[in-house]
Parts: sequence; structure tokens; C-alpha cells
Amino acid sequence: MEKNENIEMITGDPKKAINKLALPIIASMLLIFANNIIDSIWVAGLGAEPLAALGYITPLFMVLIGVGNGIGAGGNSLISRYIGAEDKLSANNAAIHNLILGIILSILVSAILLIFLEPLLNVMGASSVLNYAMEYGIVIFTFAFAILLPPIIGGAFRAEGDIKRSTVPIALTAIINIIIDPIFIYTLNLGVAGAAWATVIANIIALAVMLYWMFVKRDTFLKYSRENFKNDLKMYKDILVVGIPASLEQLILSALTIAVNFMLTLASGPVAVAVYTAGWRIISIGMLPAIGIGTAAISVAGVAYGSKKYENLRVTLRYAVKIAFIASLVVCILINIFSNQIAFIFSYSESSAQLEPLIASFLQIMCLFILYVPFGASAGNIFQGVGKGTISFILTAIREFLLVLIFSYVMGFVFNMGEYGIYYGMLVGGGIGSLIAYVAIELYINKLIRGRDNDG
Repeated sequence: MEKNENIEMITGDPKKAINKLALPIIASMLLIFANNIIDSIWVAGLGAEPLAALGYITPLFMVLIGVGNGIGAGGNSLISRYIGAEDKLSANNAAIHNLILGIILSILVSAILLIFLEPLLNVMGASSVLNYAMEYGIVIFTFAFAILLPPIIGGAFRAEGDIKRSTVPIALTAIINIIIDPIFIYTLNLGVAGAAWATVIANIIALAVMLYWMFVKRDTFLKYSRENFKNDLKMYKDILVVGIPASLEQLILSALTIAVNFMLTLASGPVAVAVYTAGWRIISIGMLPAIGIGTAAISVAGVAYGSKKYENLRVTLRYAVKIAFIASLVVCILINIFSNQIAFIFSYSESSAQLEPLIASFLQIMCLFILYVPFGASAGNIFQGVGKGTISFILTAIREFLLVLIFSYVMGFVFNMGEYGIYYGMLVGGGIGSLIAYVAIELYINKLIRGRDNDG
């Protein structure tokens, strides 16, 4: 198979490949979250109710992101395995199938979310801020394609080791959003809807850049042309075998956020939801090093699995966990030290000033959650890389929904510890679940190595 510099990198030393892939992925993820943070910061100036409204929309928005990332992971896994097996024709075909699935899902997801948006928000307990939430949500979900397609296309770029093309459009999105957010919210006086319009326009521009590279400039390793496409239902299935469980993982995380918002509403009301909305976005940023390193491991693991170099899977896993944990520890310490300063960015206006000490307290507790992520995220991503998306989904369901939700409810309501009990429950459940996931992937890799040795 003809190789370029990117392919040489991704098929070589797993440690070097992770190092080269991880930083741009972390940067791109940071910029994705920066868009949400930027929206929160500017909307916080409108008061606690508009900020709480974003909190209720966030789980649904993350479903959108989750579908994009999930299908992107499915395409990444399949393309990487073909590259590992040195089958470029099939890799090209898989990339085109990946794009077609993205277009179809953009239409379906947009329609579903728009139809059920209002009843979903009411079920989530957003009745007191429903108008704000609807203003934001209708704009975002009408243009779902602009948010869904970039991570799907980015998954294909990562599979071929093209770091630049998977990162630059997302950087462009963040920069544009930073510039036009205050213009749409305050200058044009669009309020919450203005934040949504800024996000959508920024994403459309980034998507246009990606499509230009693929169909106009045509200088990517993977080729998107009619002659490279041969309809193959098995390819759709192989992408979805990883993509659906990966998307459902985000659905589980969103369902958990909905459940936590609901429990916080019962425990303390909309103010607690506003605190969680702002604070959790900072914690989510703190998770990015571990998640980015784990995402890089999908491509590296897929290549190792496709070439049957199973020892490289073990190297990939352990190295990813090690460097992710070191990075997470540093981030956790920084968030704890600067919790008050971070909290201020969400409470700078007179109408939201009361949130500052509450957000700071939340950050000091929940920064510990970041330390568990390297074990669970790396395990799940390795399973996705080898095409075992269902196992990754089951482990995420146990960790993020079953254990976290149970412990949060028990400590928050059974032990009557209120919102702080909910936070402590999230810590306990997440820690136990992450360790279970790590043990599972170690056992799976050992099984692969023993099976190959016995066959040999």
C-alpha cells in the first residue's frame, strides 16, 4: 500500500503515534468545549435563568455531539483496520460510507430533536425556563448537520493520521464563535438565541473548509470520488457496530446529566442546576487530556489490531493511561487551586454574583472526578478501536449510568446529603466503574495474545 508521512507515523511505534495524535486532538476537543464555555460566559451576563436554560439544553446538545463522535469513531476504527491491513481501496470506500451515514443521520437526528424538544424539556424539569431553552434549542437542532458532520469527517482524517485537517476547522469554529457571540447576543439583541446562531454559523464555516479539502482540493490520503465508492452494506454495519454503541455512550452521559439536573432541581432548585451547568463544563474541560489521549488510541489500536500486533495494543493502553493520568492530576490540582477565580467568570454580573462561592465549592469537590477518566476512557476507546463497540457501551452504561446514578441518589436523598451528596455519589460511582473498565480491557488483550500464540 502506498504510504505518506502520516501513514508511516500511525503504523509505527504506538507511543510516538499517540504523542503525535493526542495533542492536536486535545486541542480540538478543548476548542469544542470552548464554544460551550463561551456561550455560558456570555449568557451568564443575562442572568441565572438563561444560564440554567443552557443547562437543560446541554444534554440534548451533547446527544448531537455524541452521534457525530460515535459515527466518527466507527469510521475511524474501520478505516484504521483497513490501513493496518494495507488495503487502501477498502479504506477509501469505508471513508465514503462514513460520510454517507453522517448525512443520513444529520437529517434524522435533527427531525427527532425538533419534534420532541418541548416535551423533553418539560420532562427534564425546565418548565420555569422553557422559553429561553426553546429559543436556543430550535436554532441549534435545525442546523444539526453543521454540528454532526465535522466530527464524523474528522474521524476519517484521524484514521489516516492527518492531524492538521482534523484540528484546524475546529480551531476556526472556536475563533469565529468567540468573535461573533457577543455581537449576536448583545449588539443584535438576540439574547439566548444569539448564542445559538453564533455556534451554528461558526460550525457551517468549518464544515465548508473540510468539504473543500475533500472535494475541491482533493489532496487527502483517502479519496472521496465515485470510482472509489462501491456500495457495501457490511461497511455500514461495521461502522455502526462501533458507532451506535459509541453514540449511545454519549446518550447515556446526557441521560445522566438530565437525571442529575432533575435530582438537583428536587434538592435545591434552579440555582443548583445553574451551578452544575457552569461547574461541570469546567470539569469536562479538565477531562479533555484523558479523553483526547483515549481518542488518539482508537486509531493506533485499530492499526495494531488490523495488523495483528496485539502486543502493541497493550503498549497503547498502558502508555495512554499513564500519560493521561499524569495530565489529569496536574489539571485537578490547578482547578482546585484556582476554583474561586474560575467561578468568577460565570458570576461576573450582579444577577449571577450569588453563584460564585457555590461554583467554587463544586469545582473543589468534582475535580477529583477527572482522576478516574484515564482508566475508563482509554479502556473504552481501545475496545472501539478493535471493533468491540458494544463492550465499550456496556462498560460505560455500568460506570456512568448505573453506578453513578445509584450512588448519587443514595447519598443525595437516602442519606439526605442534598446536592453535595449527589456530587459525592458521582465520585464514588465513577471511580468504581472506571476500574472495572480497565480490568476488562487488560483481560481482553491478554486473551488476544494467548489466542494468537496458541494458533501459532
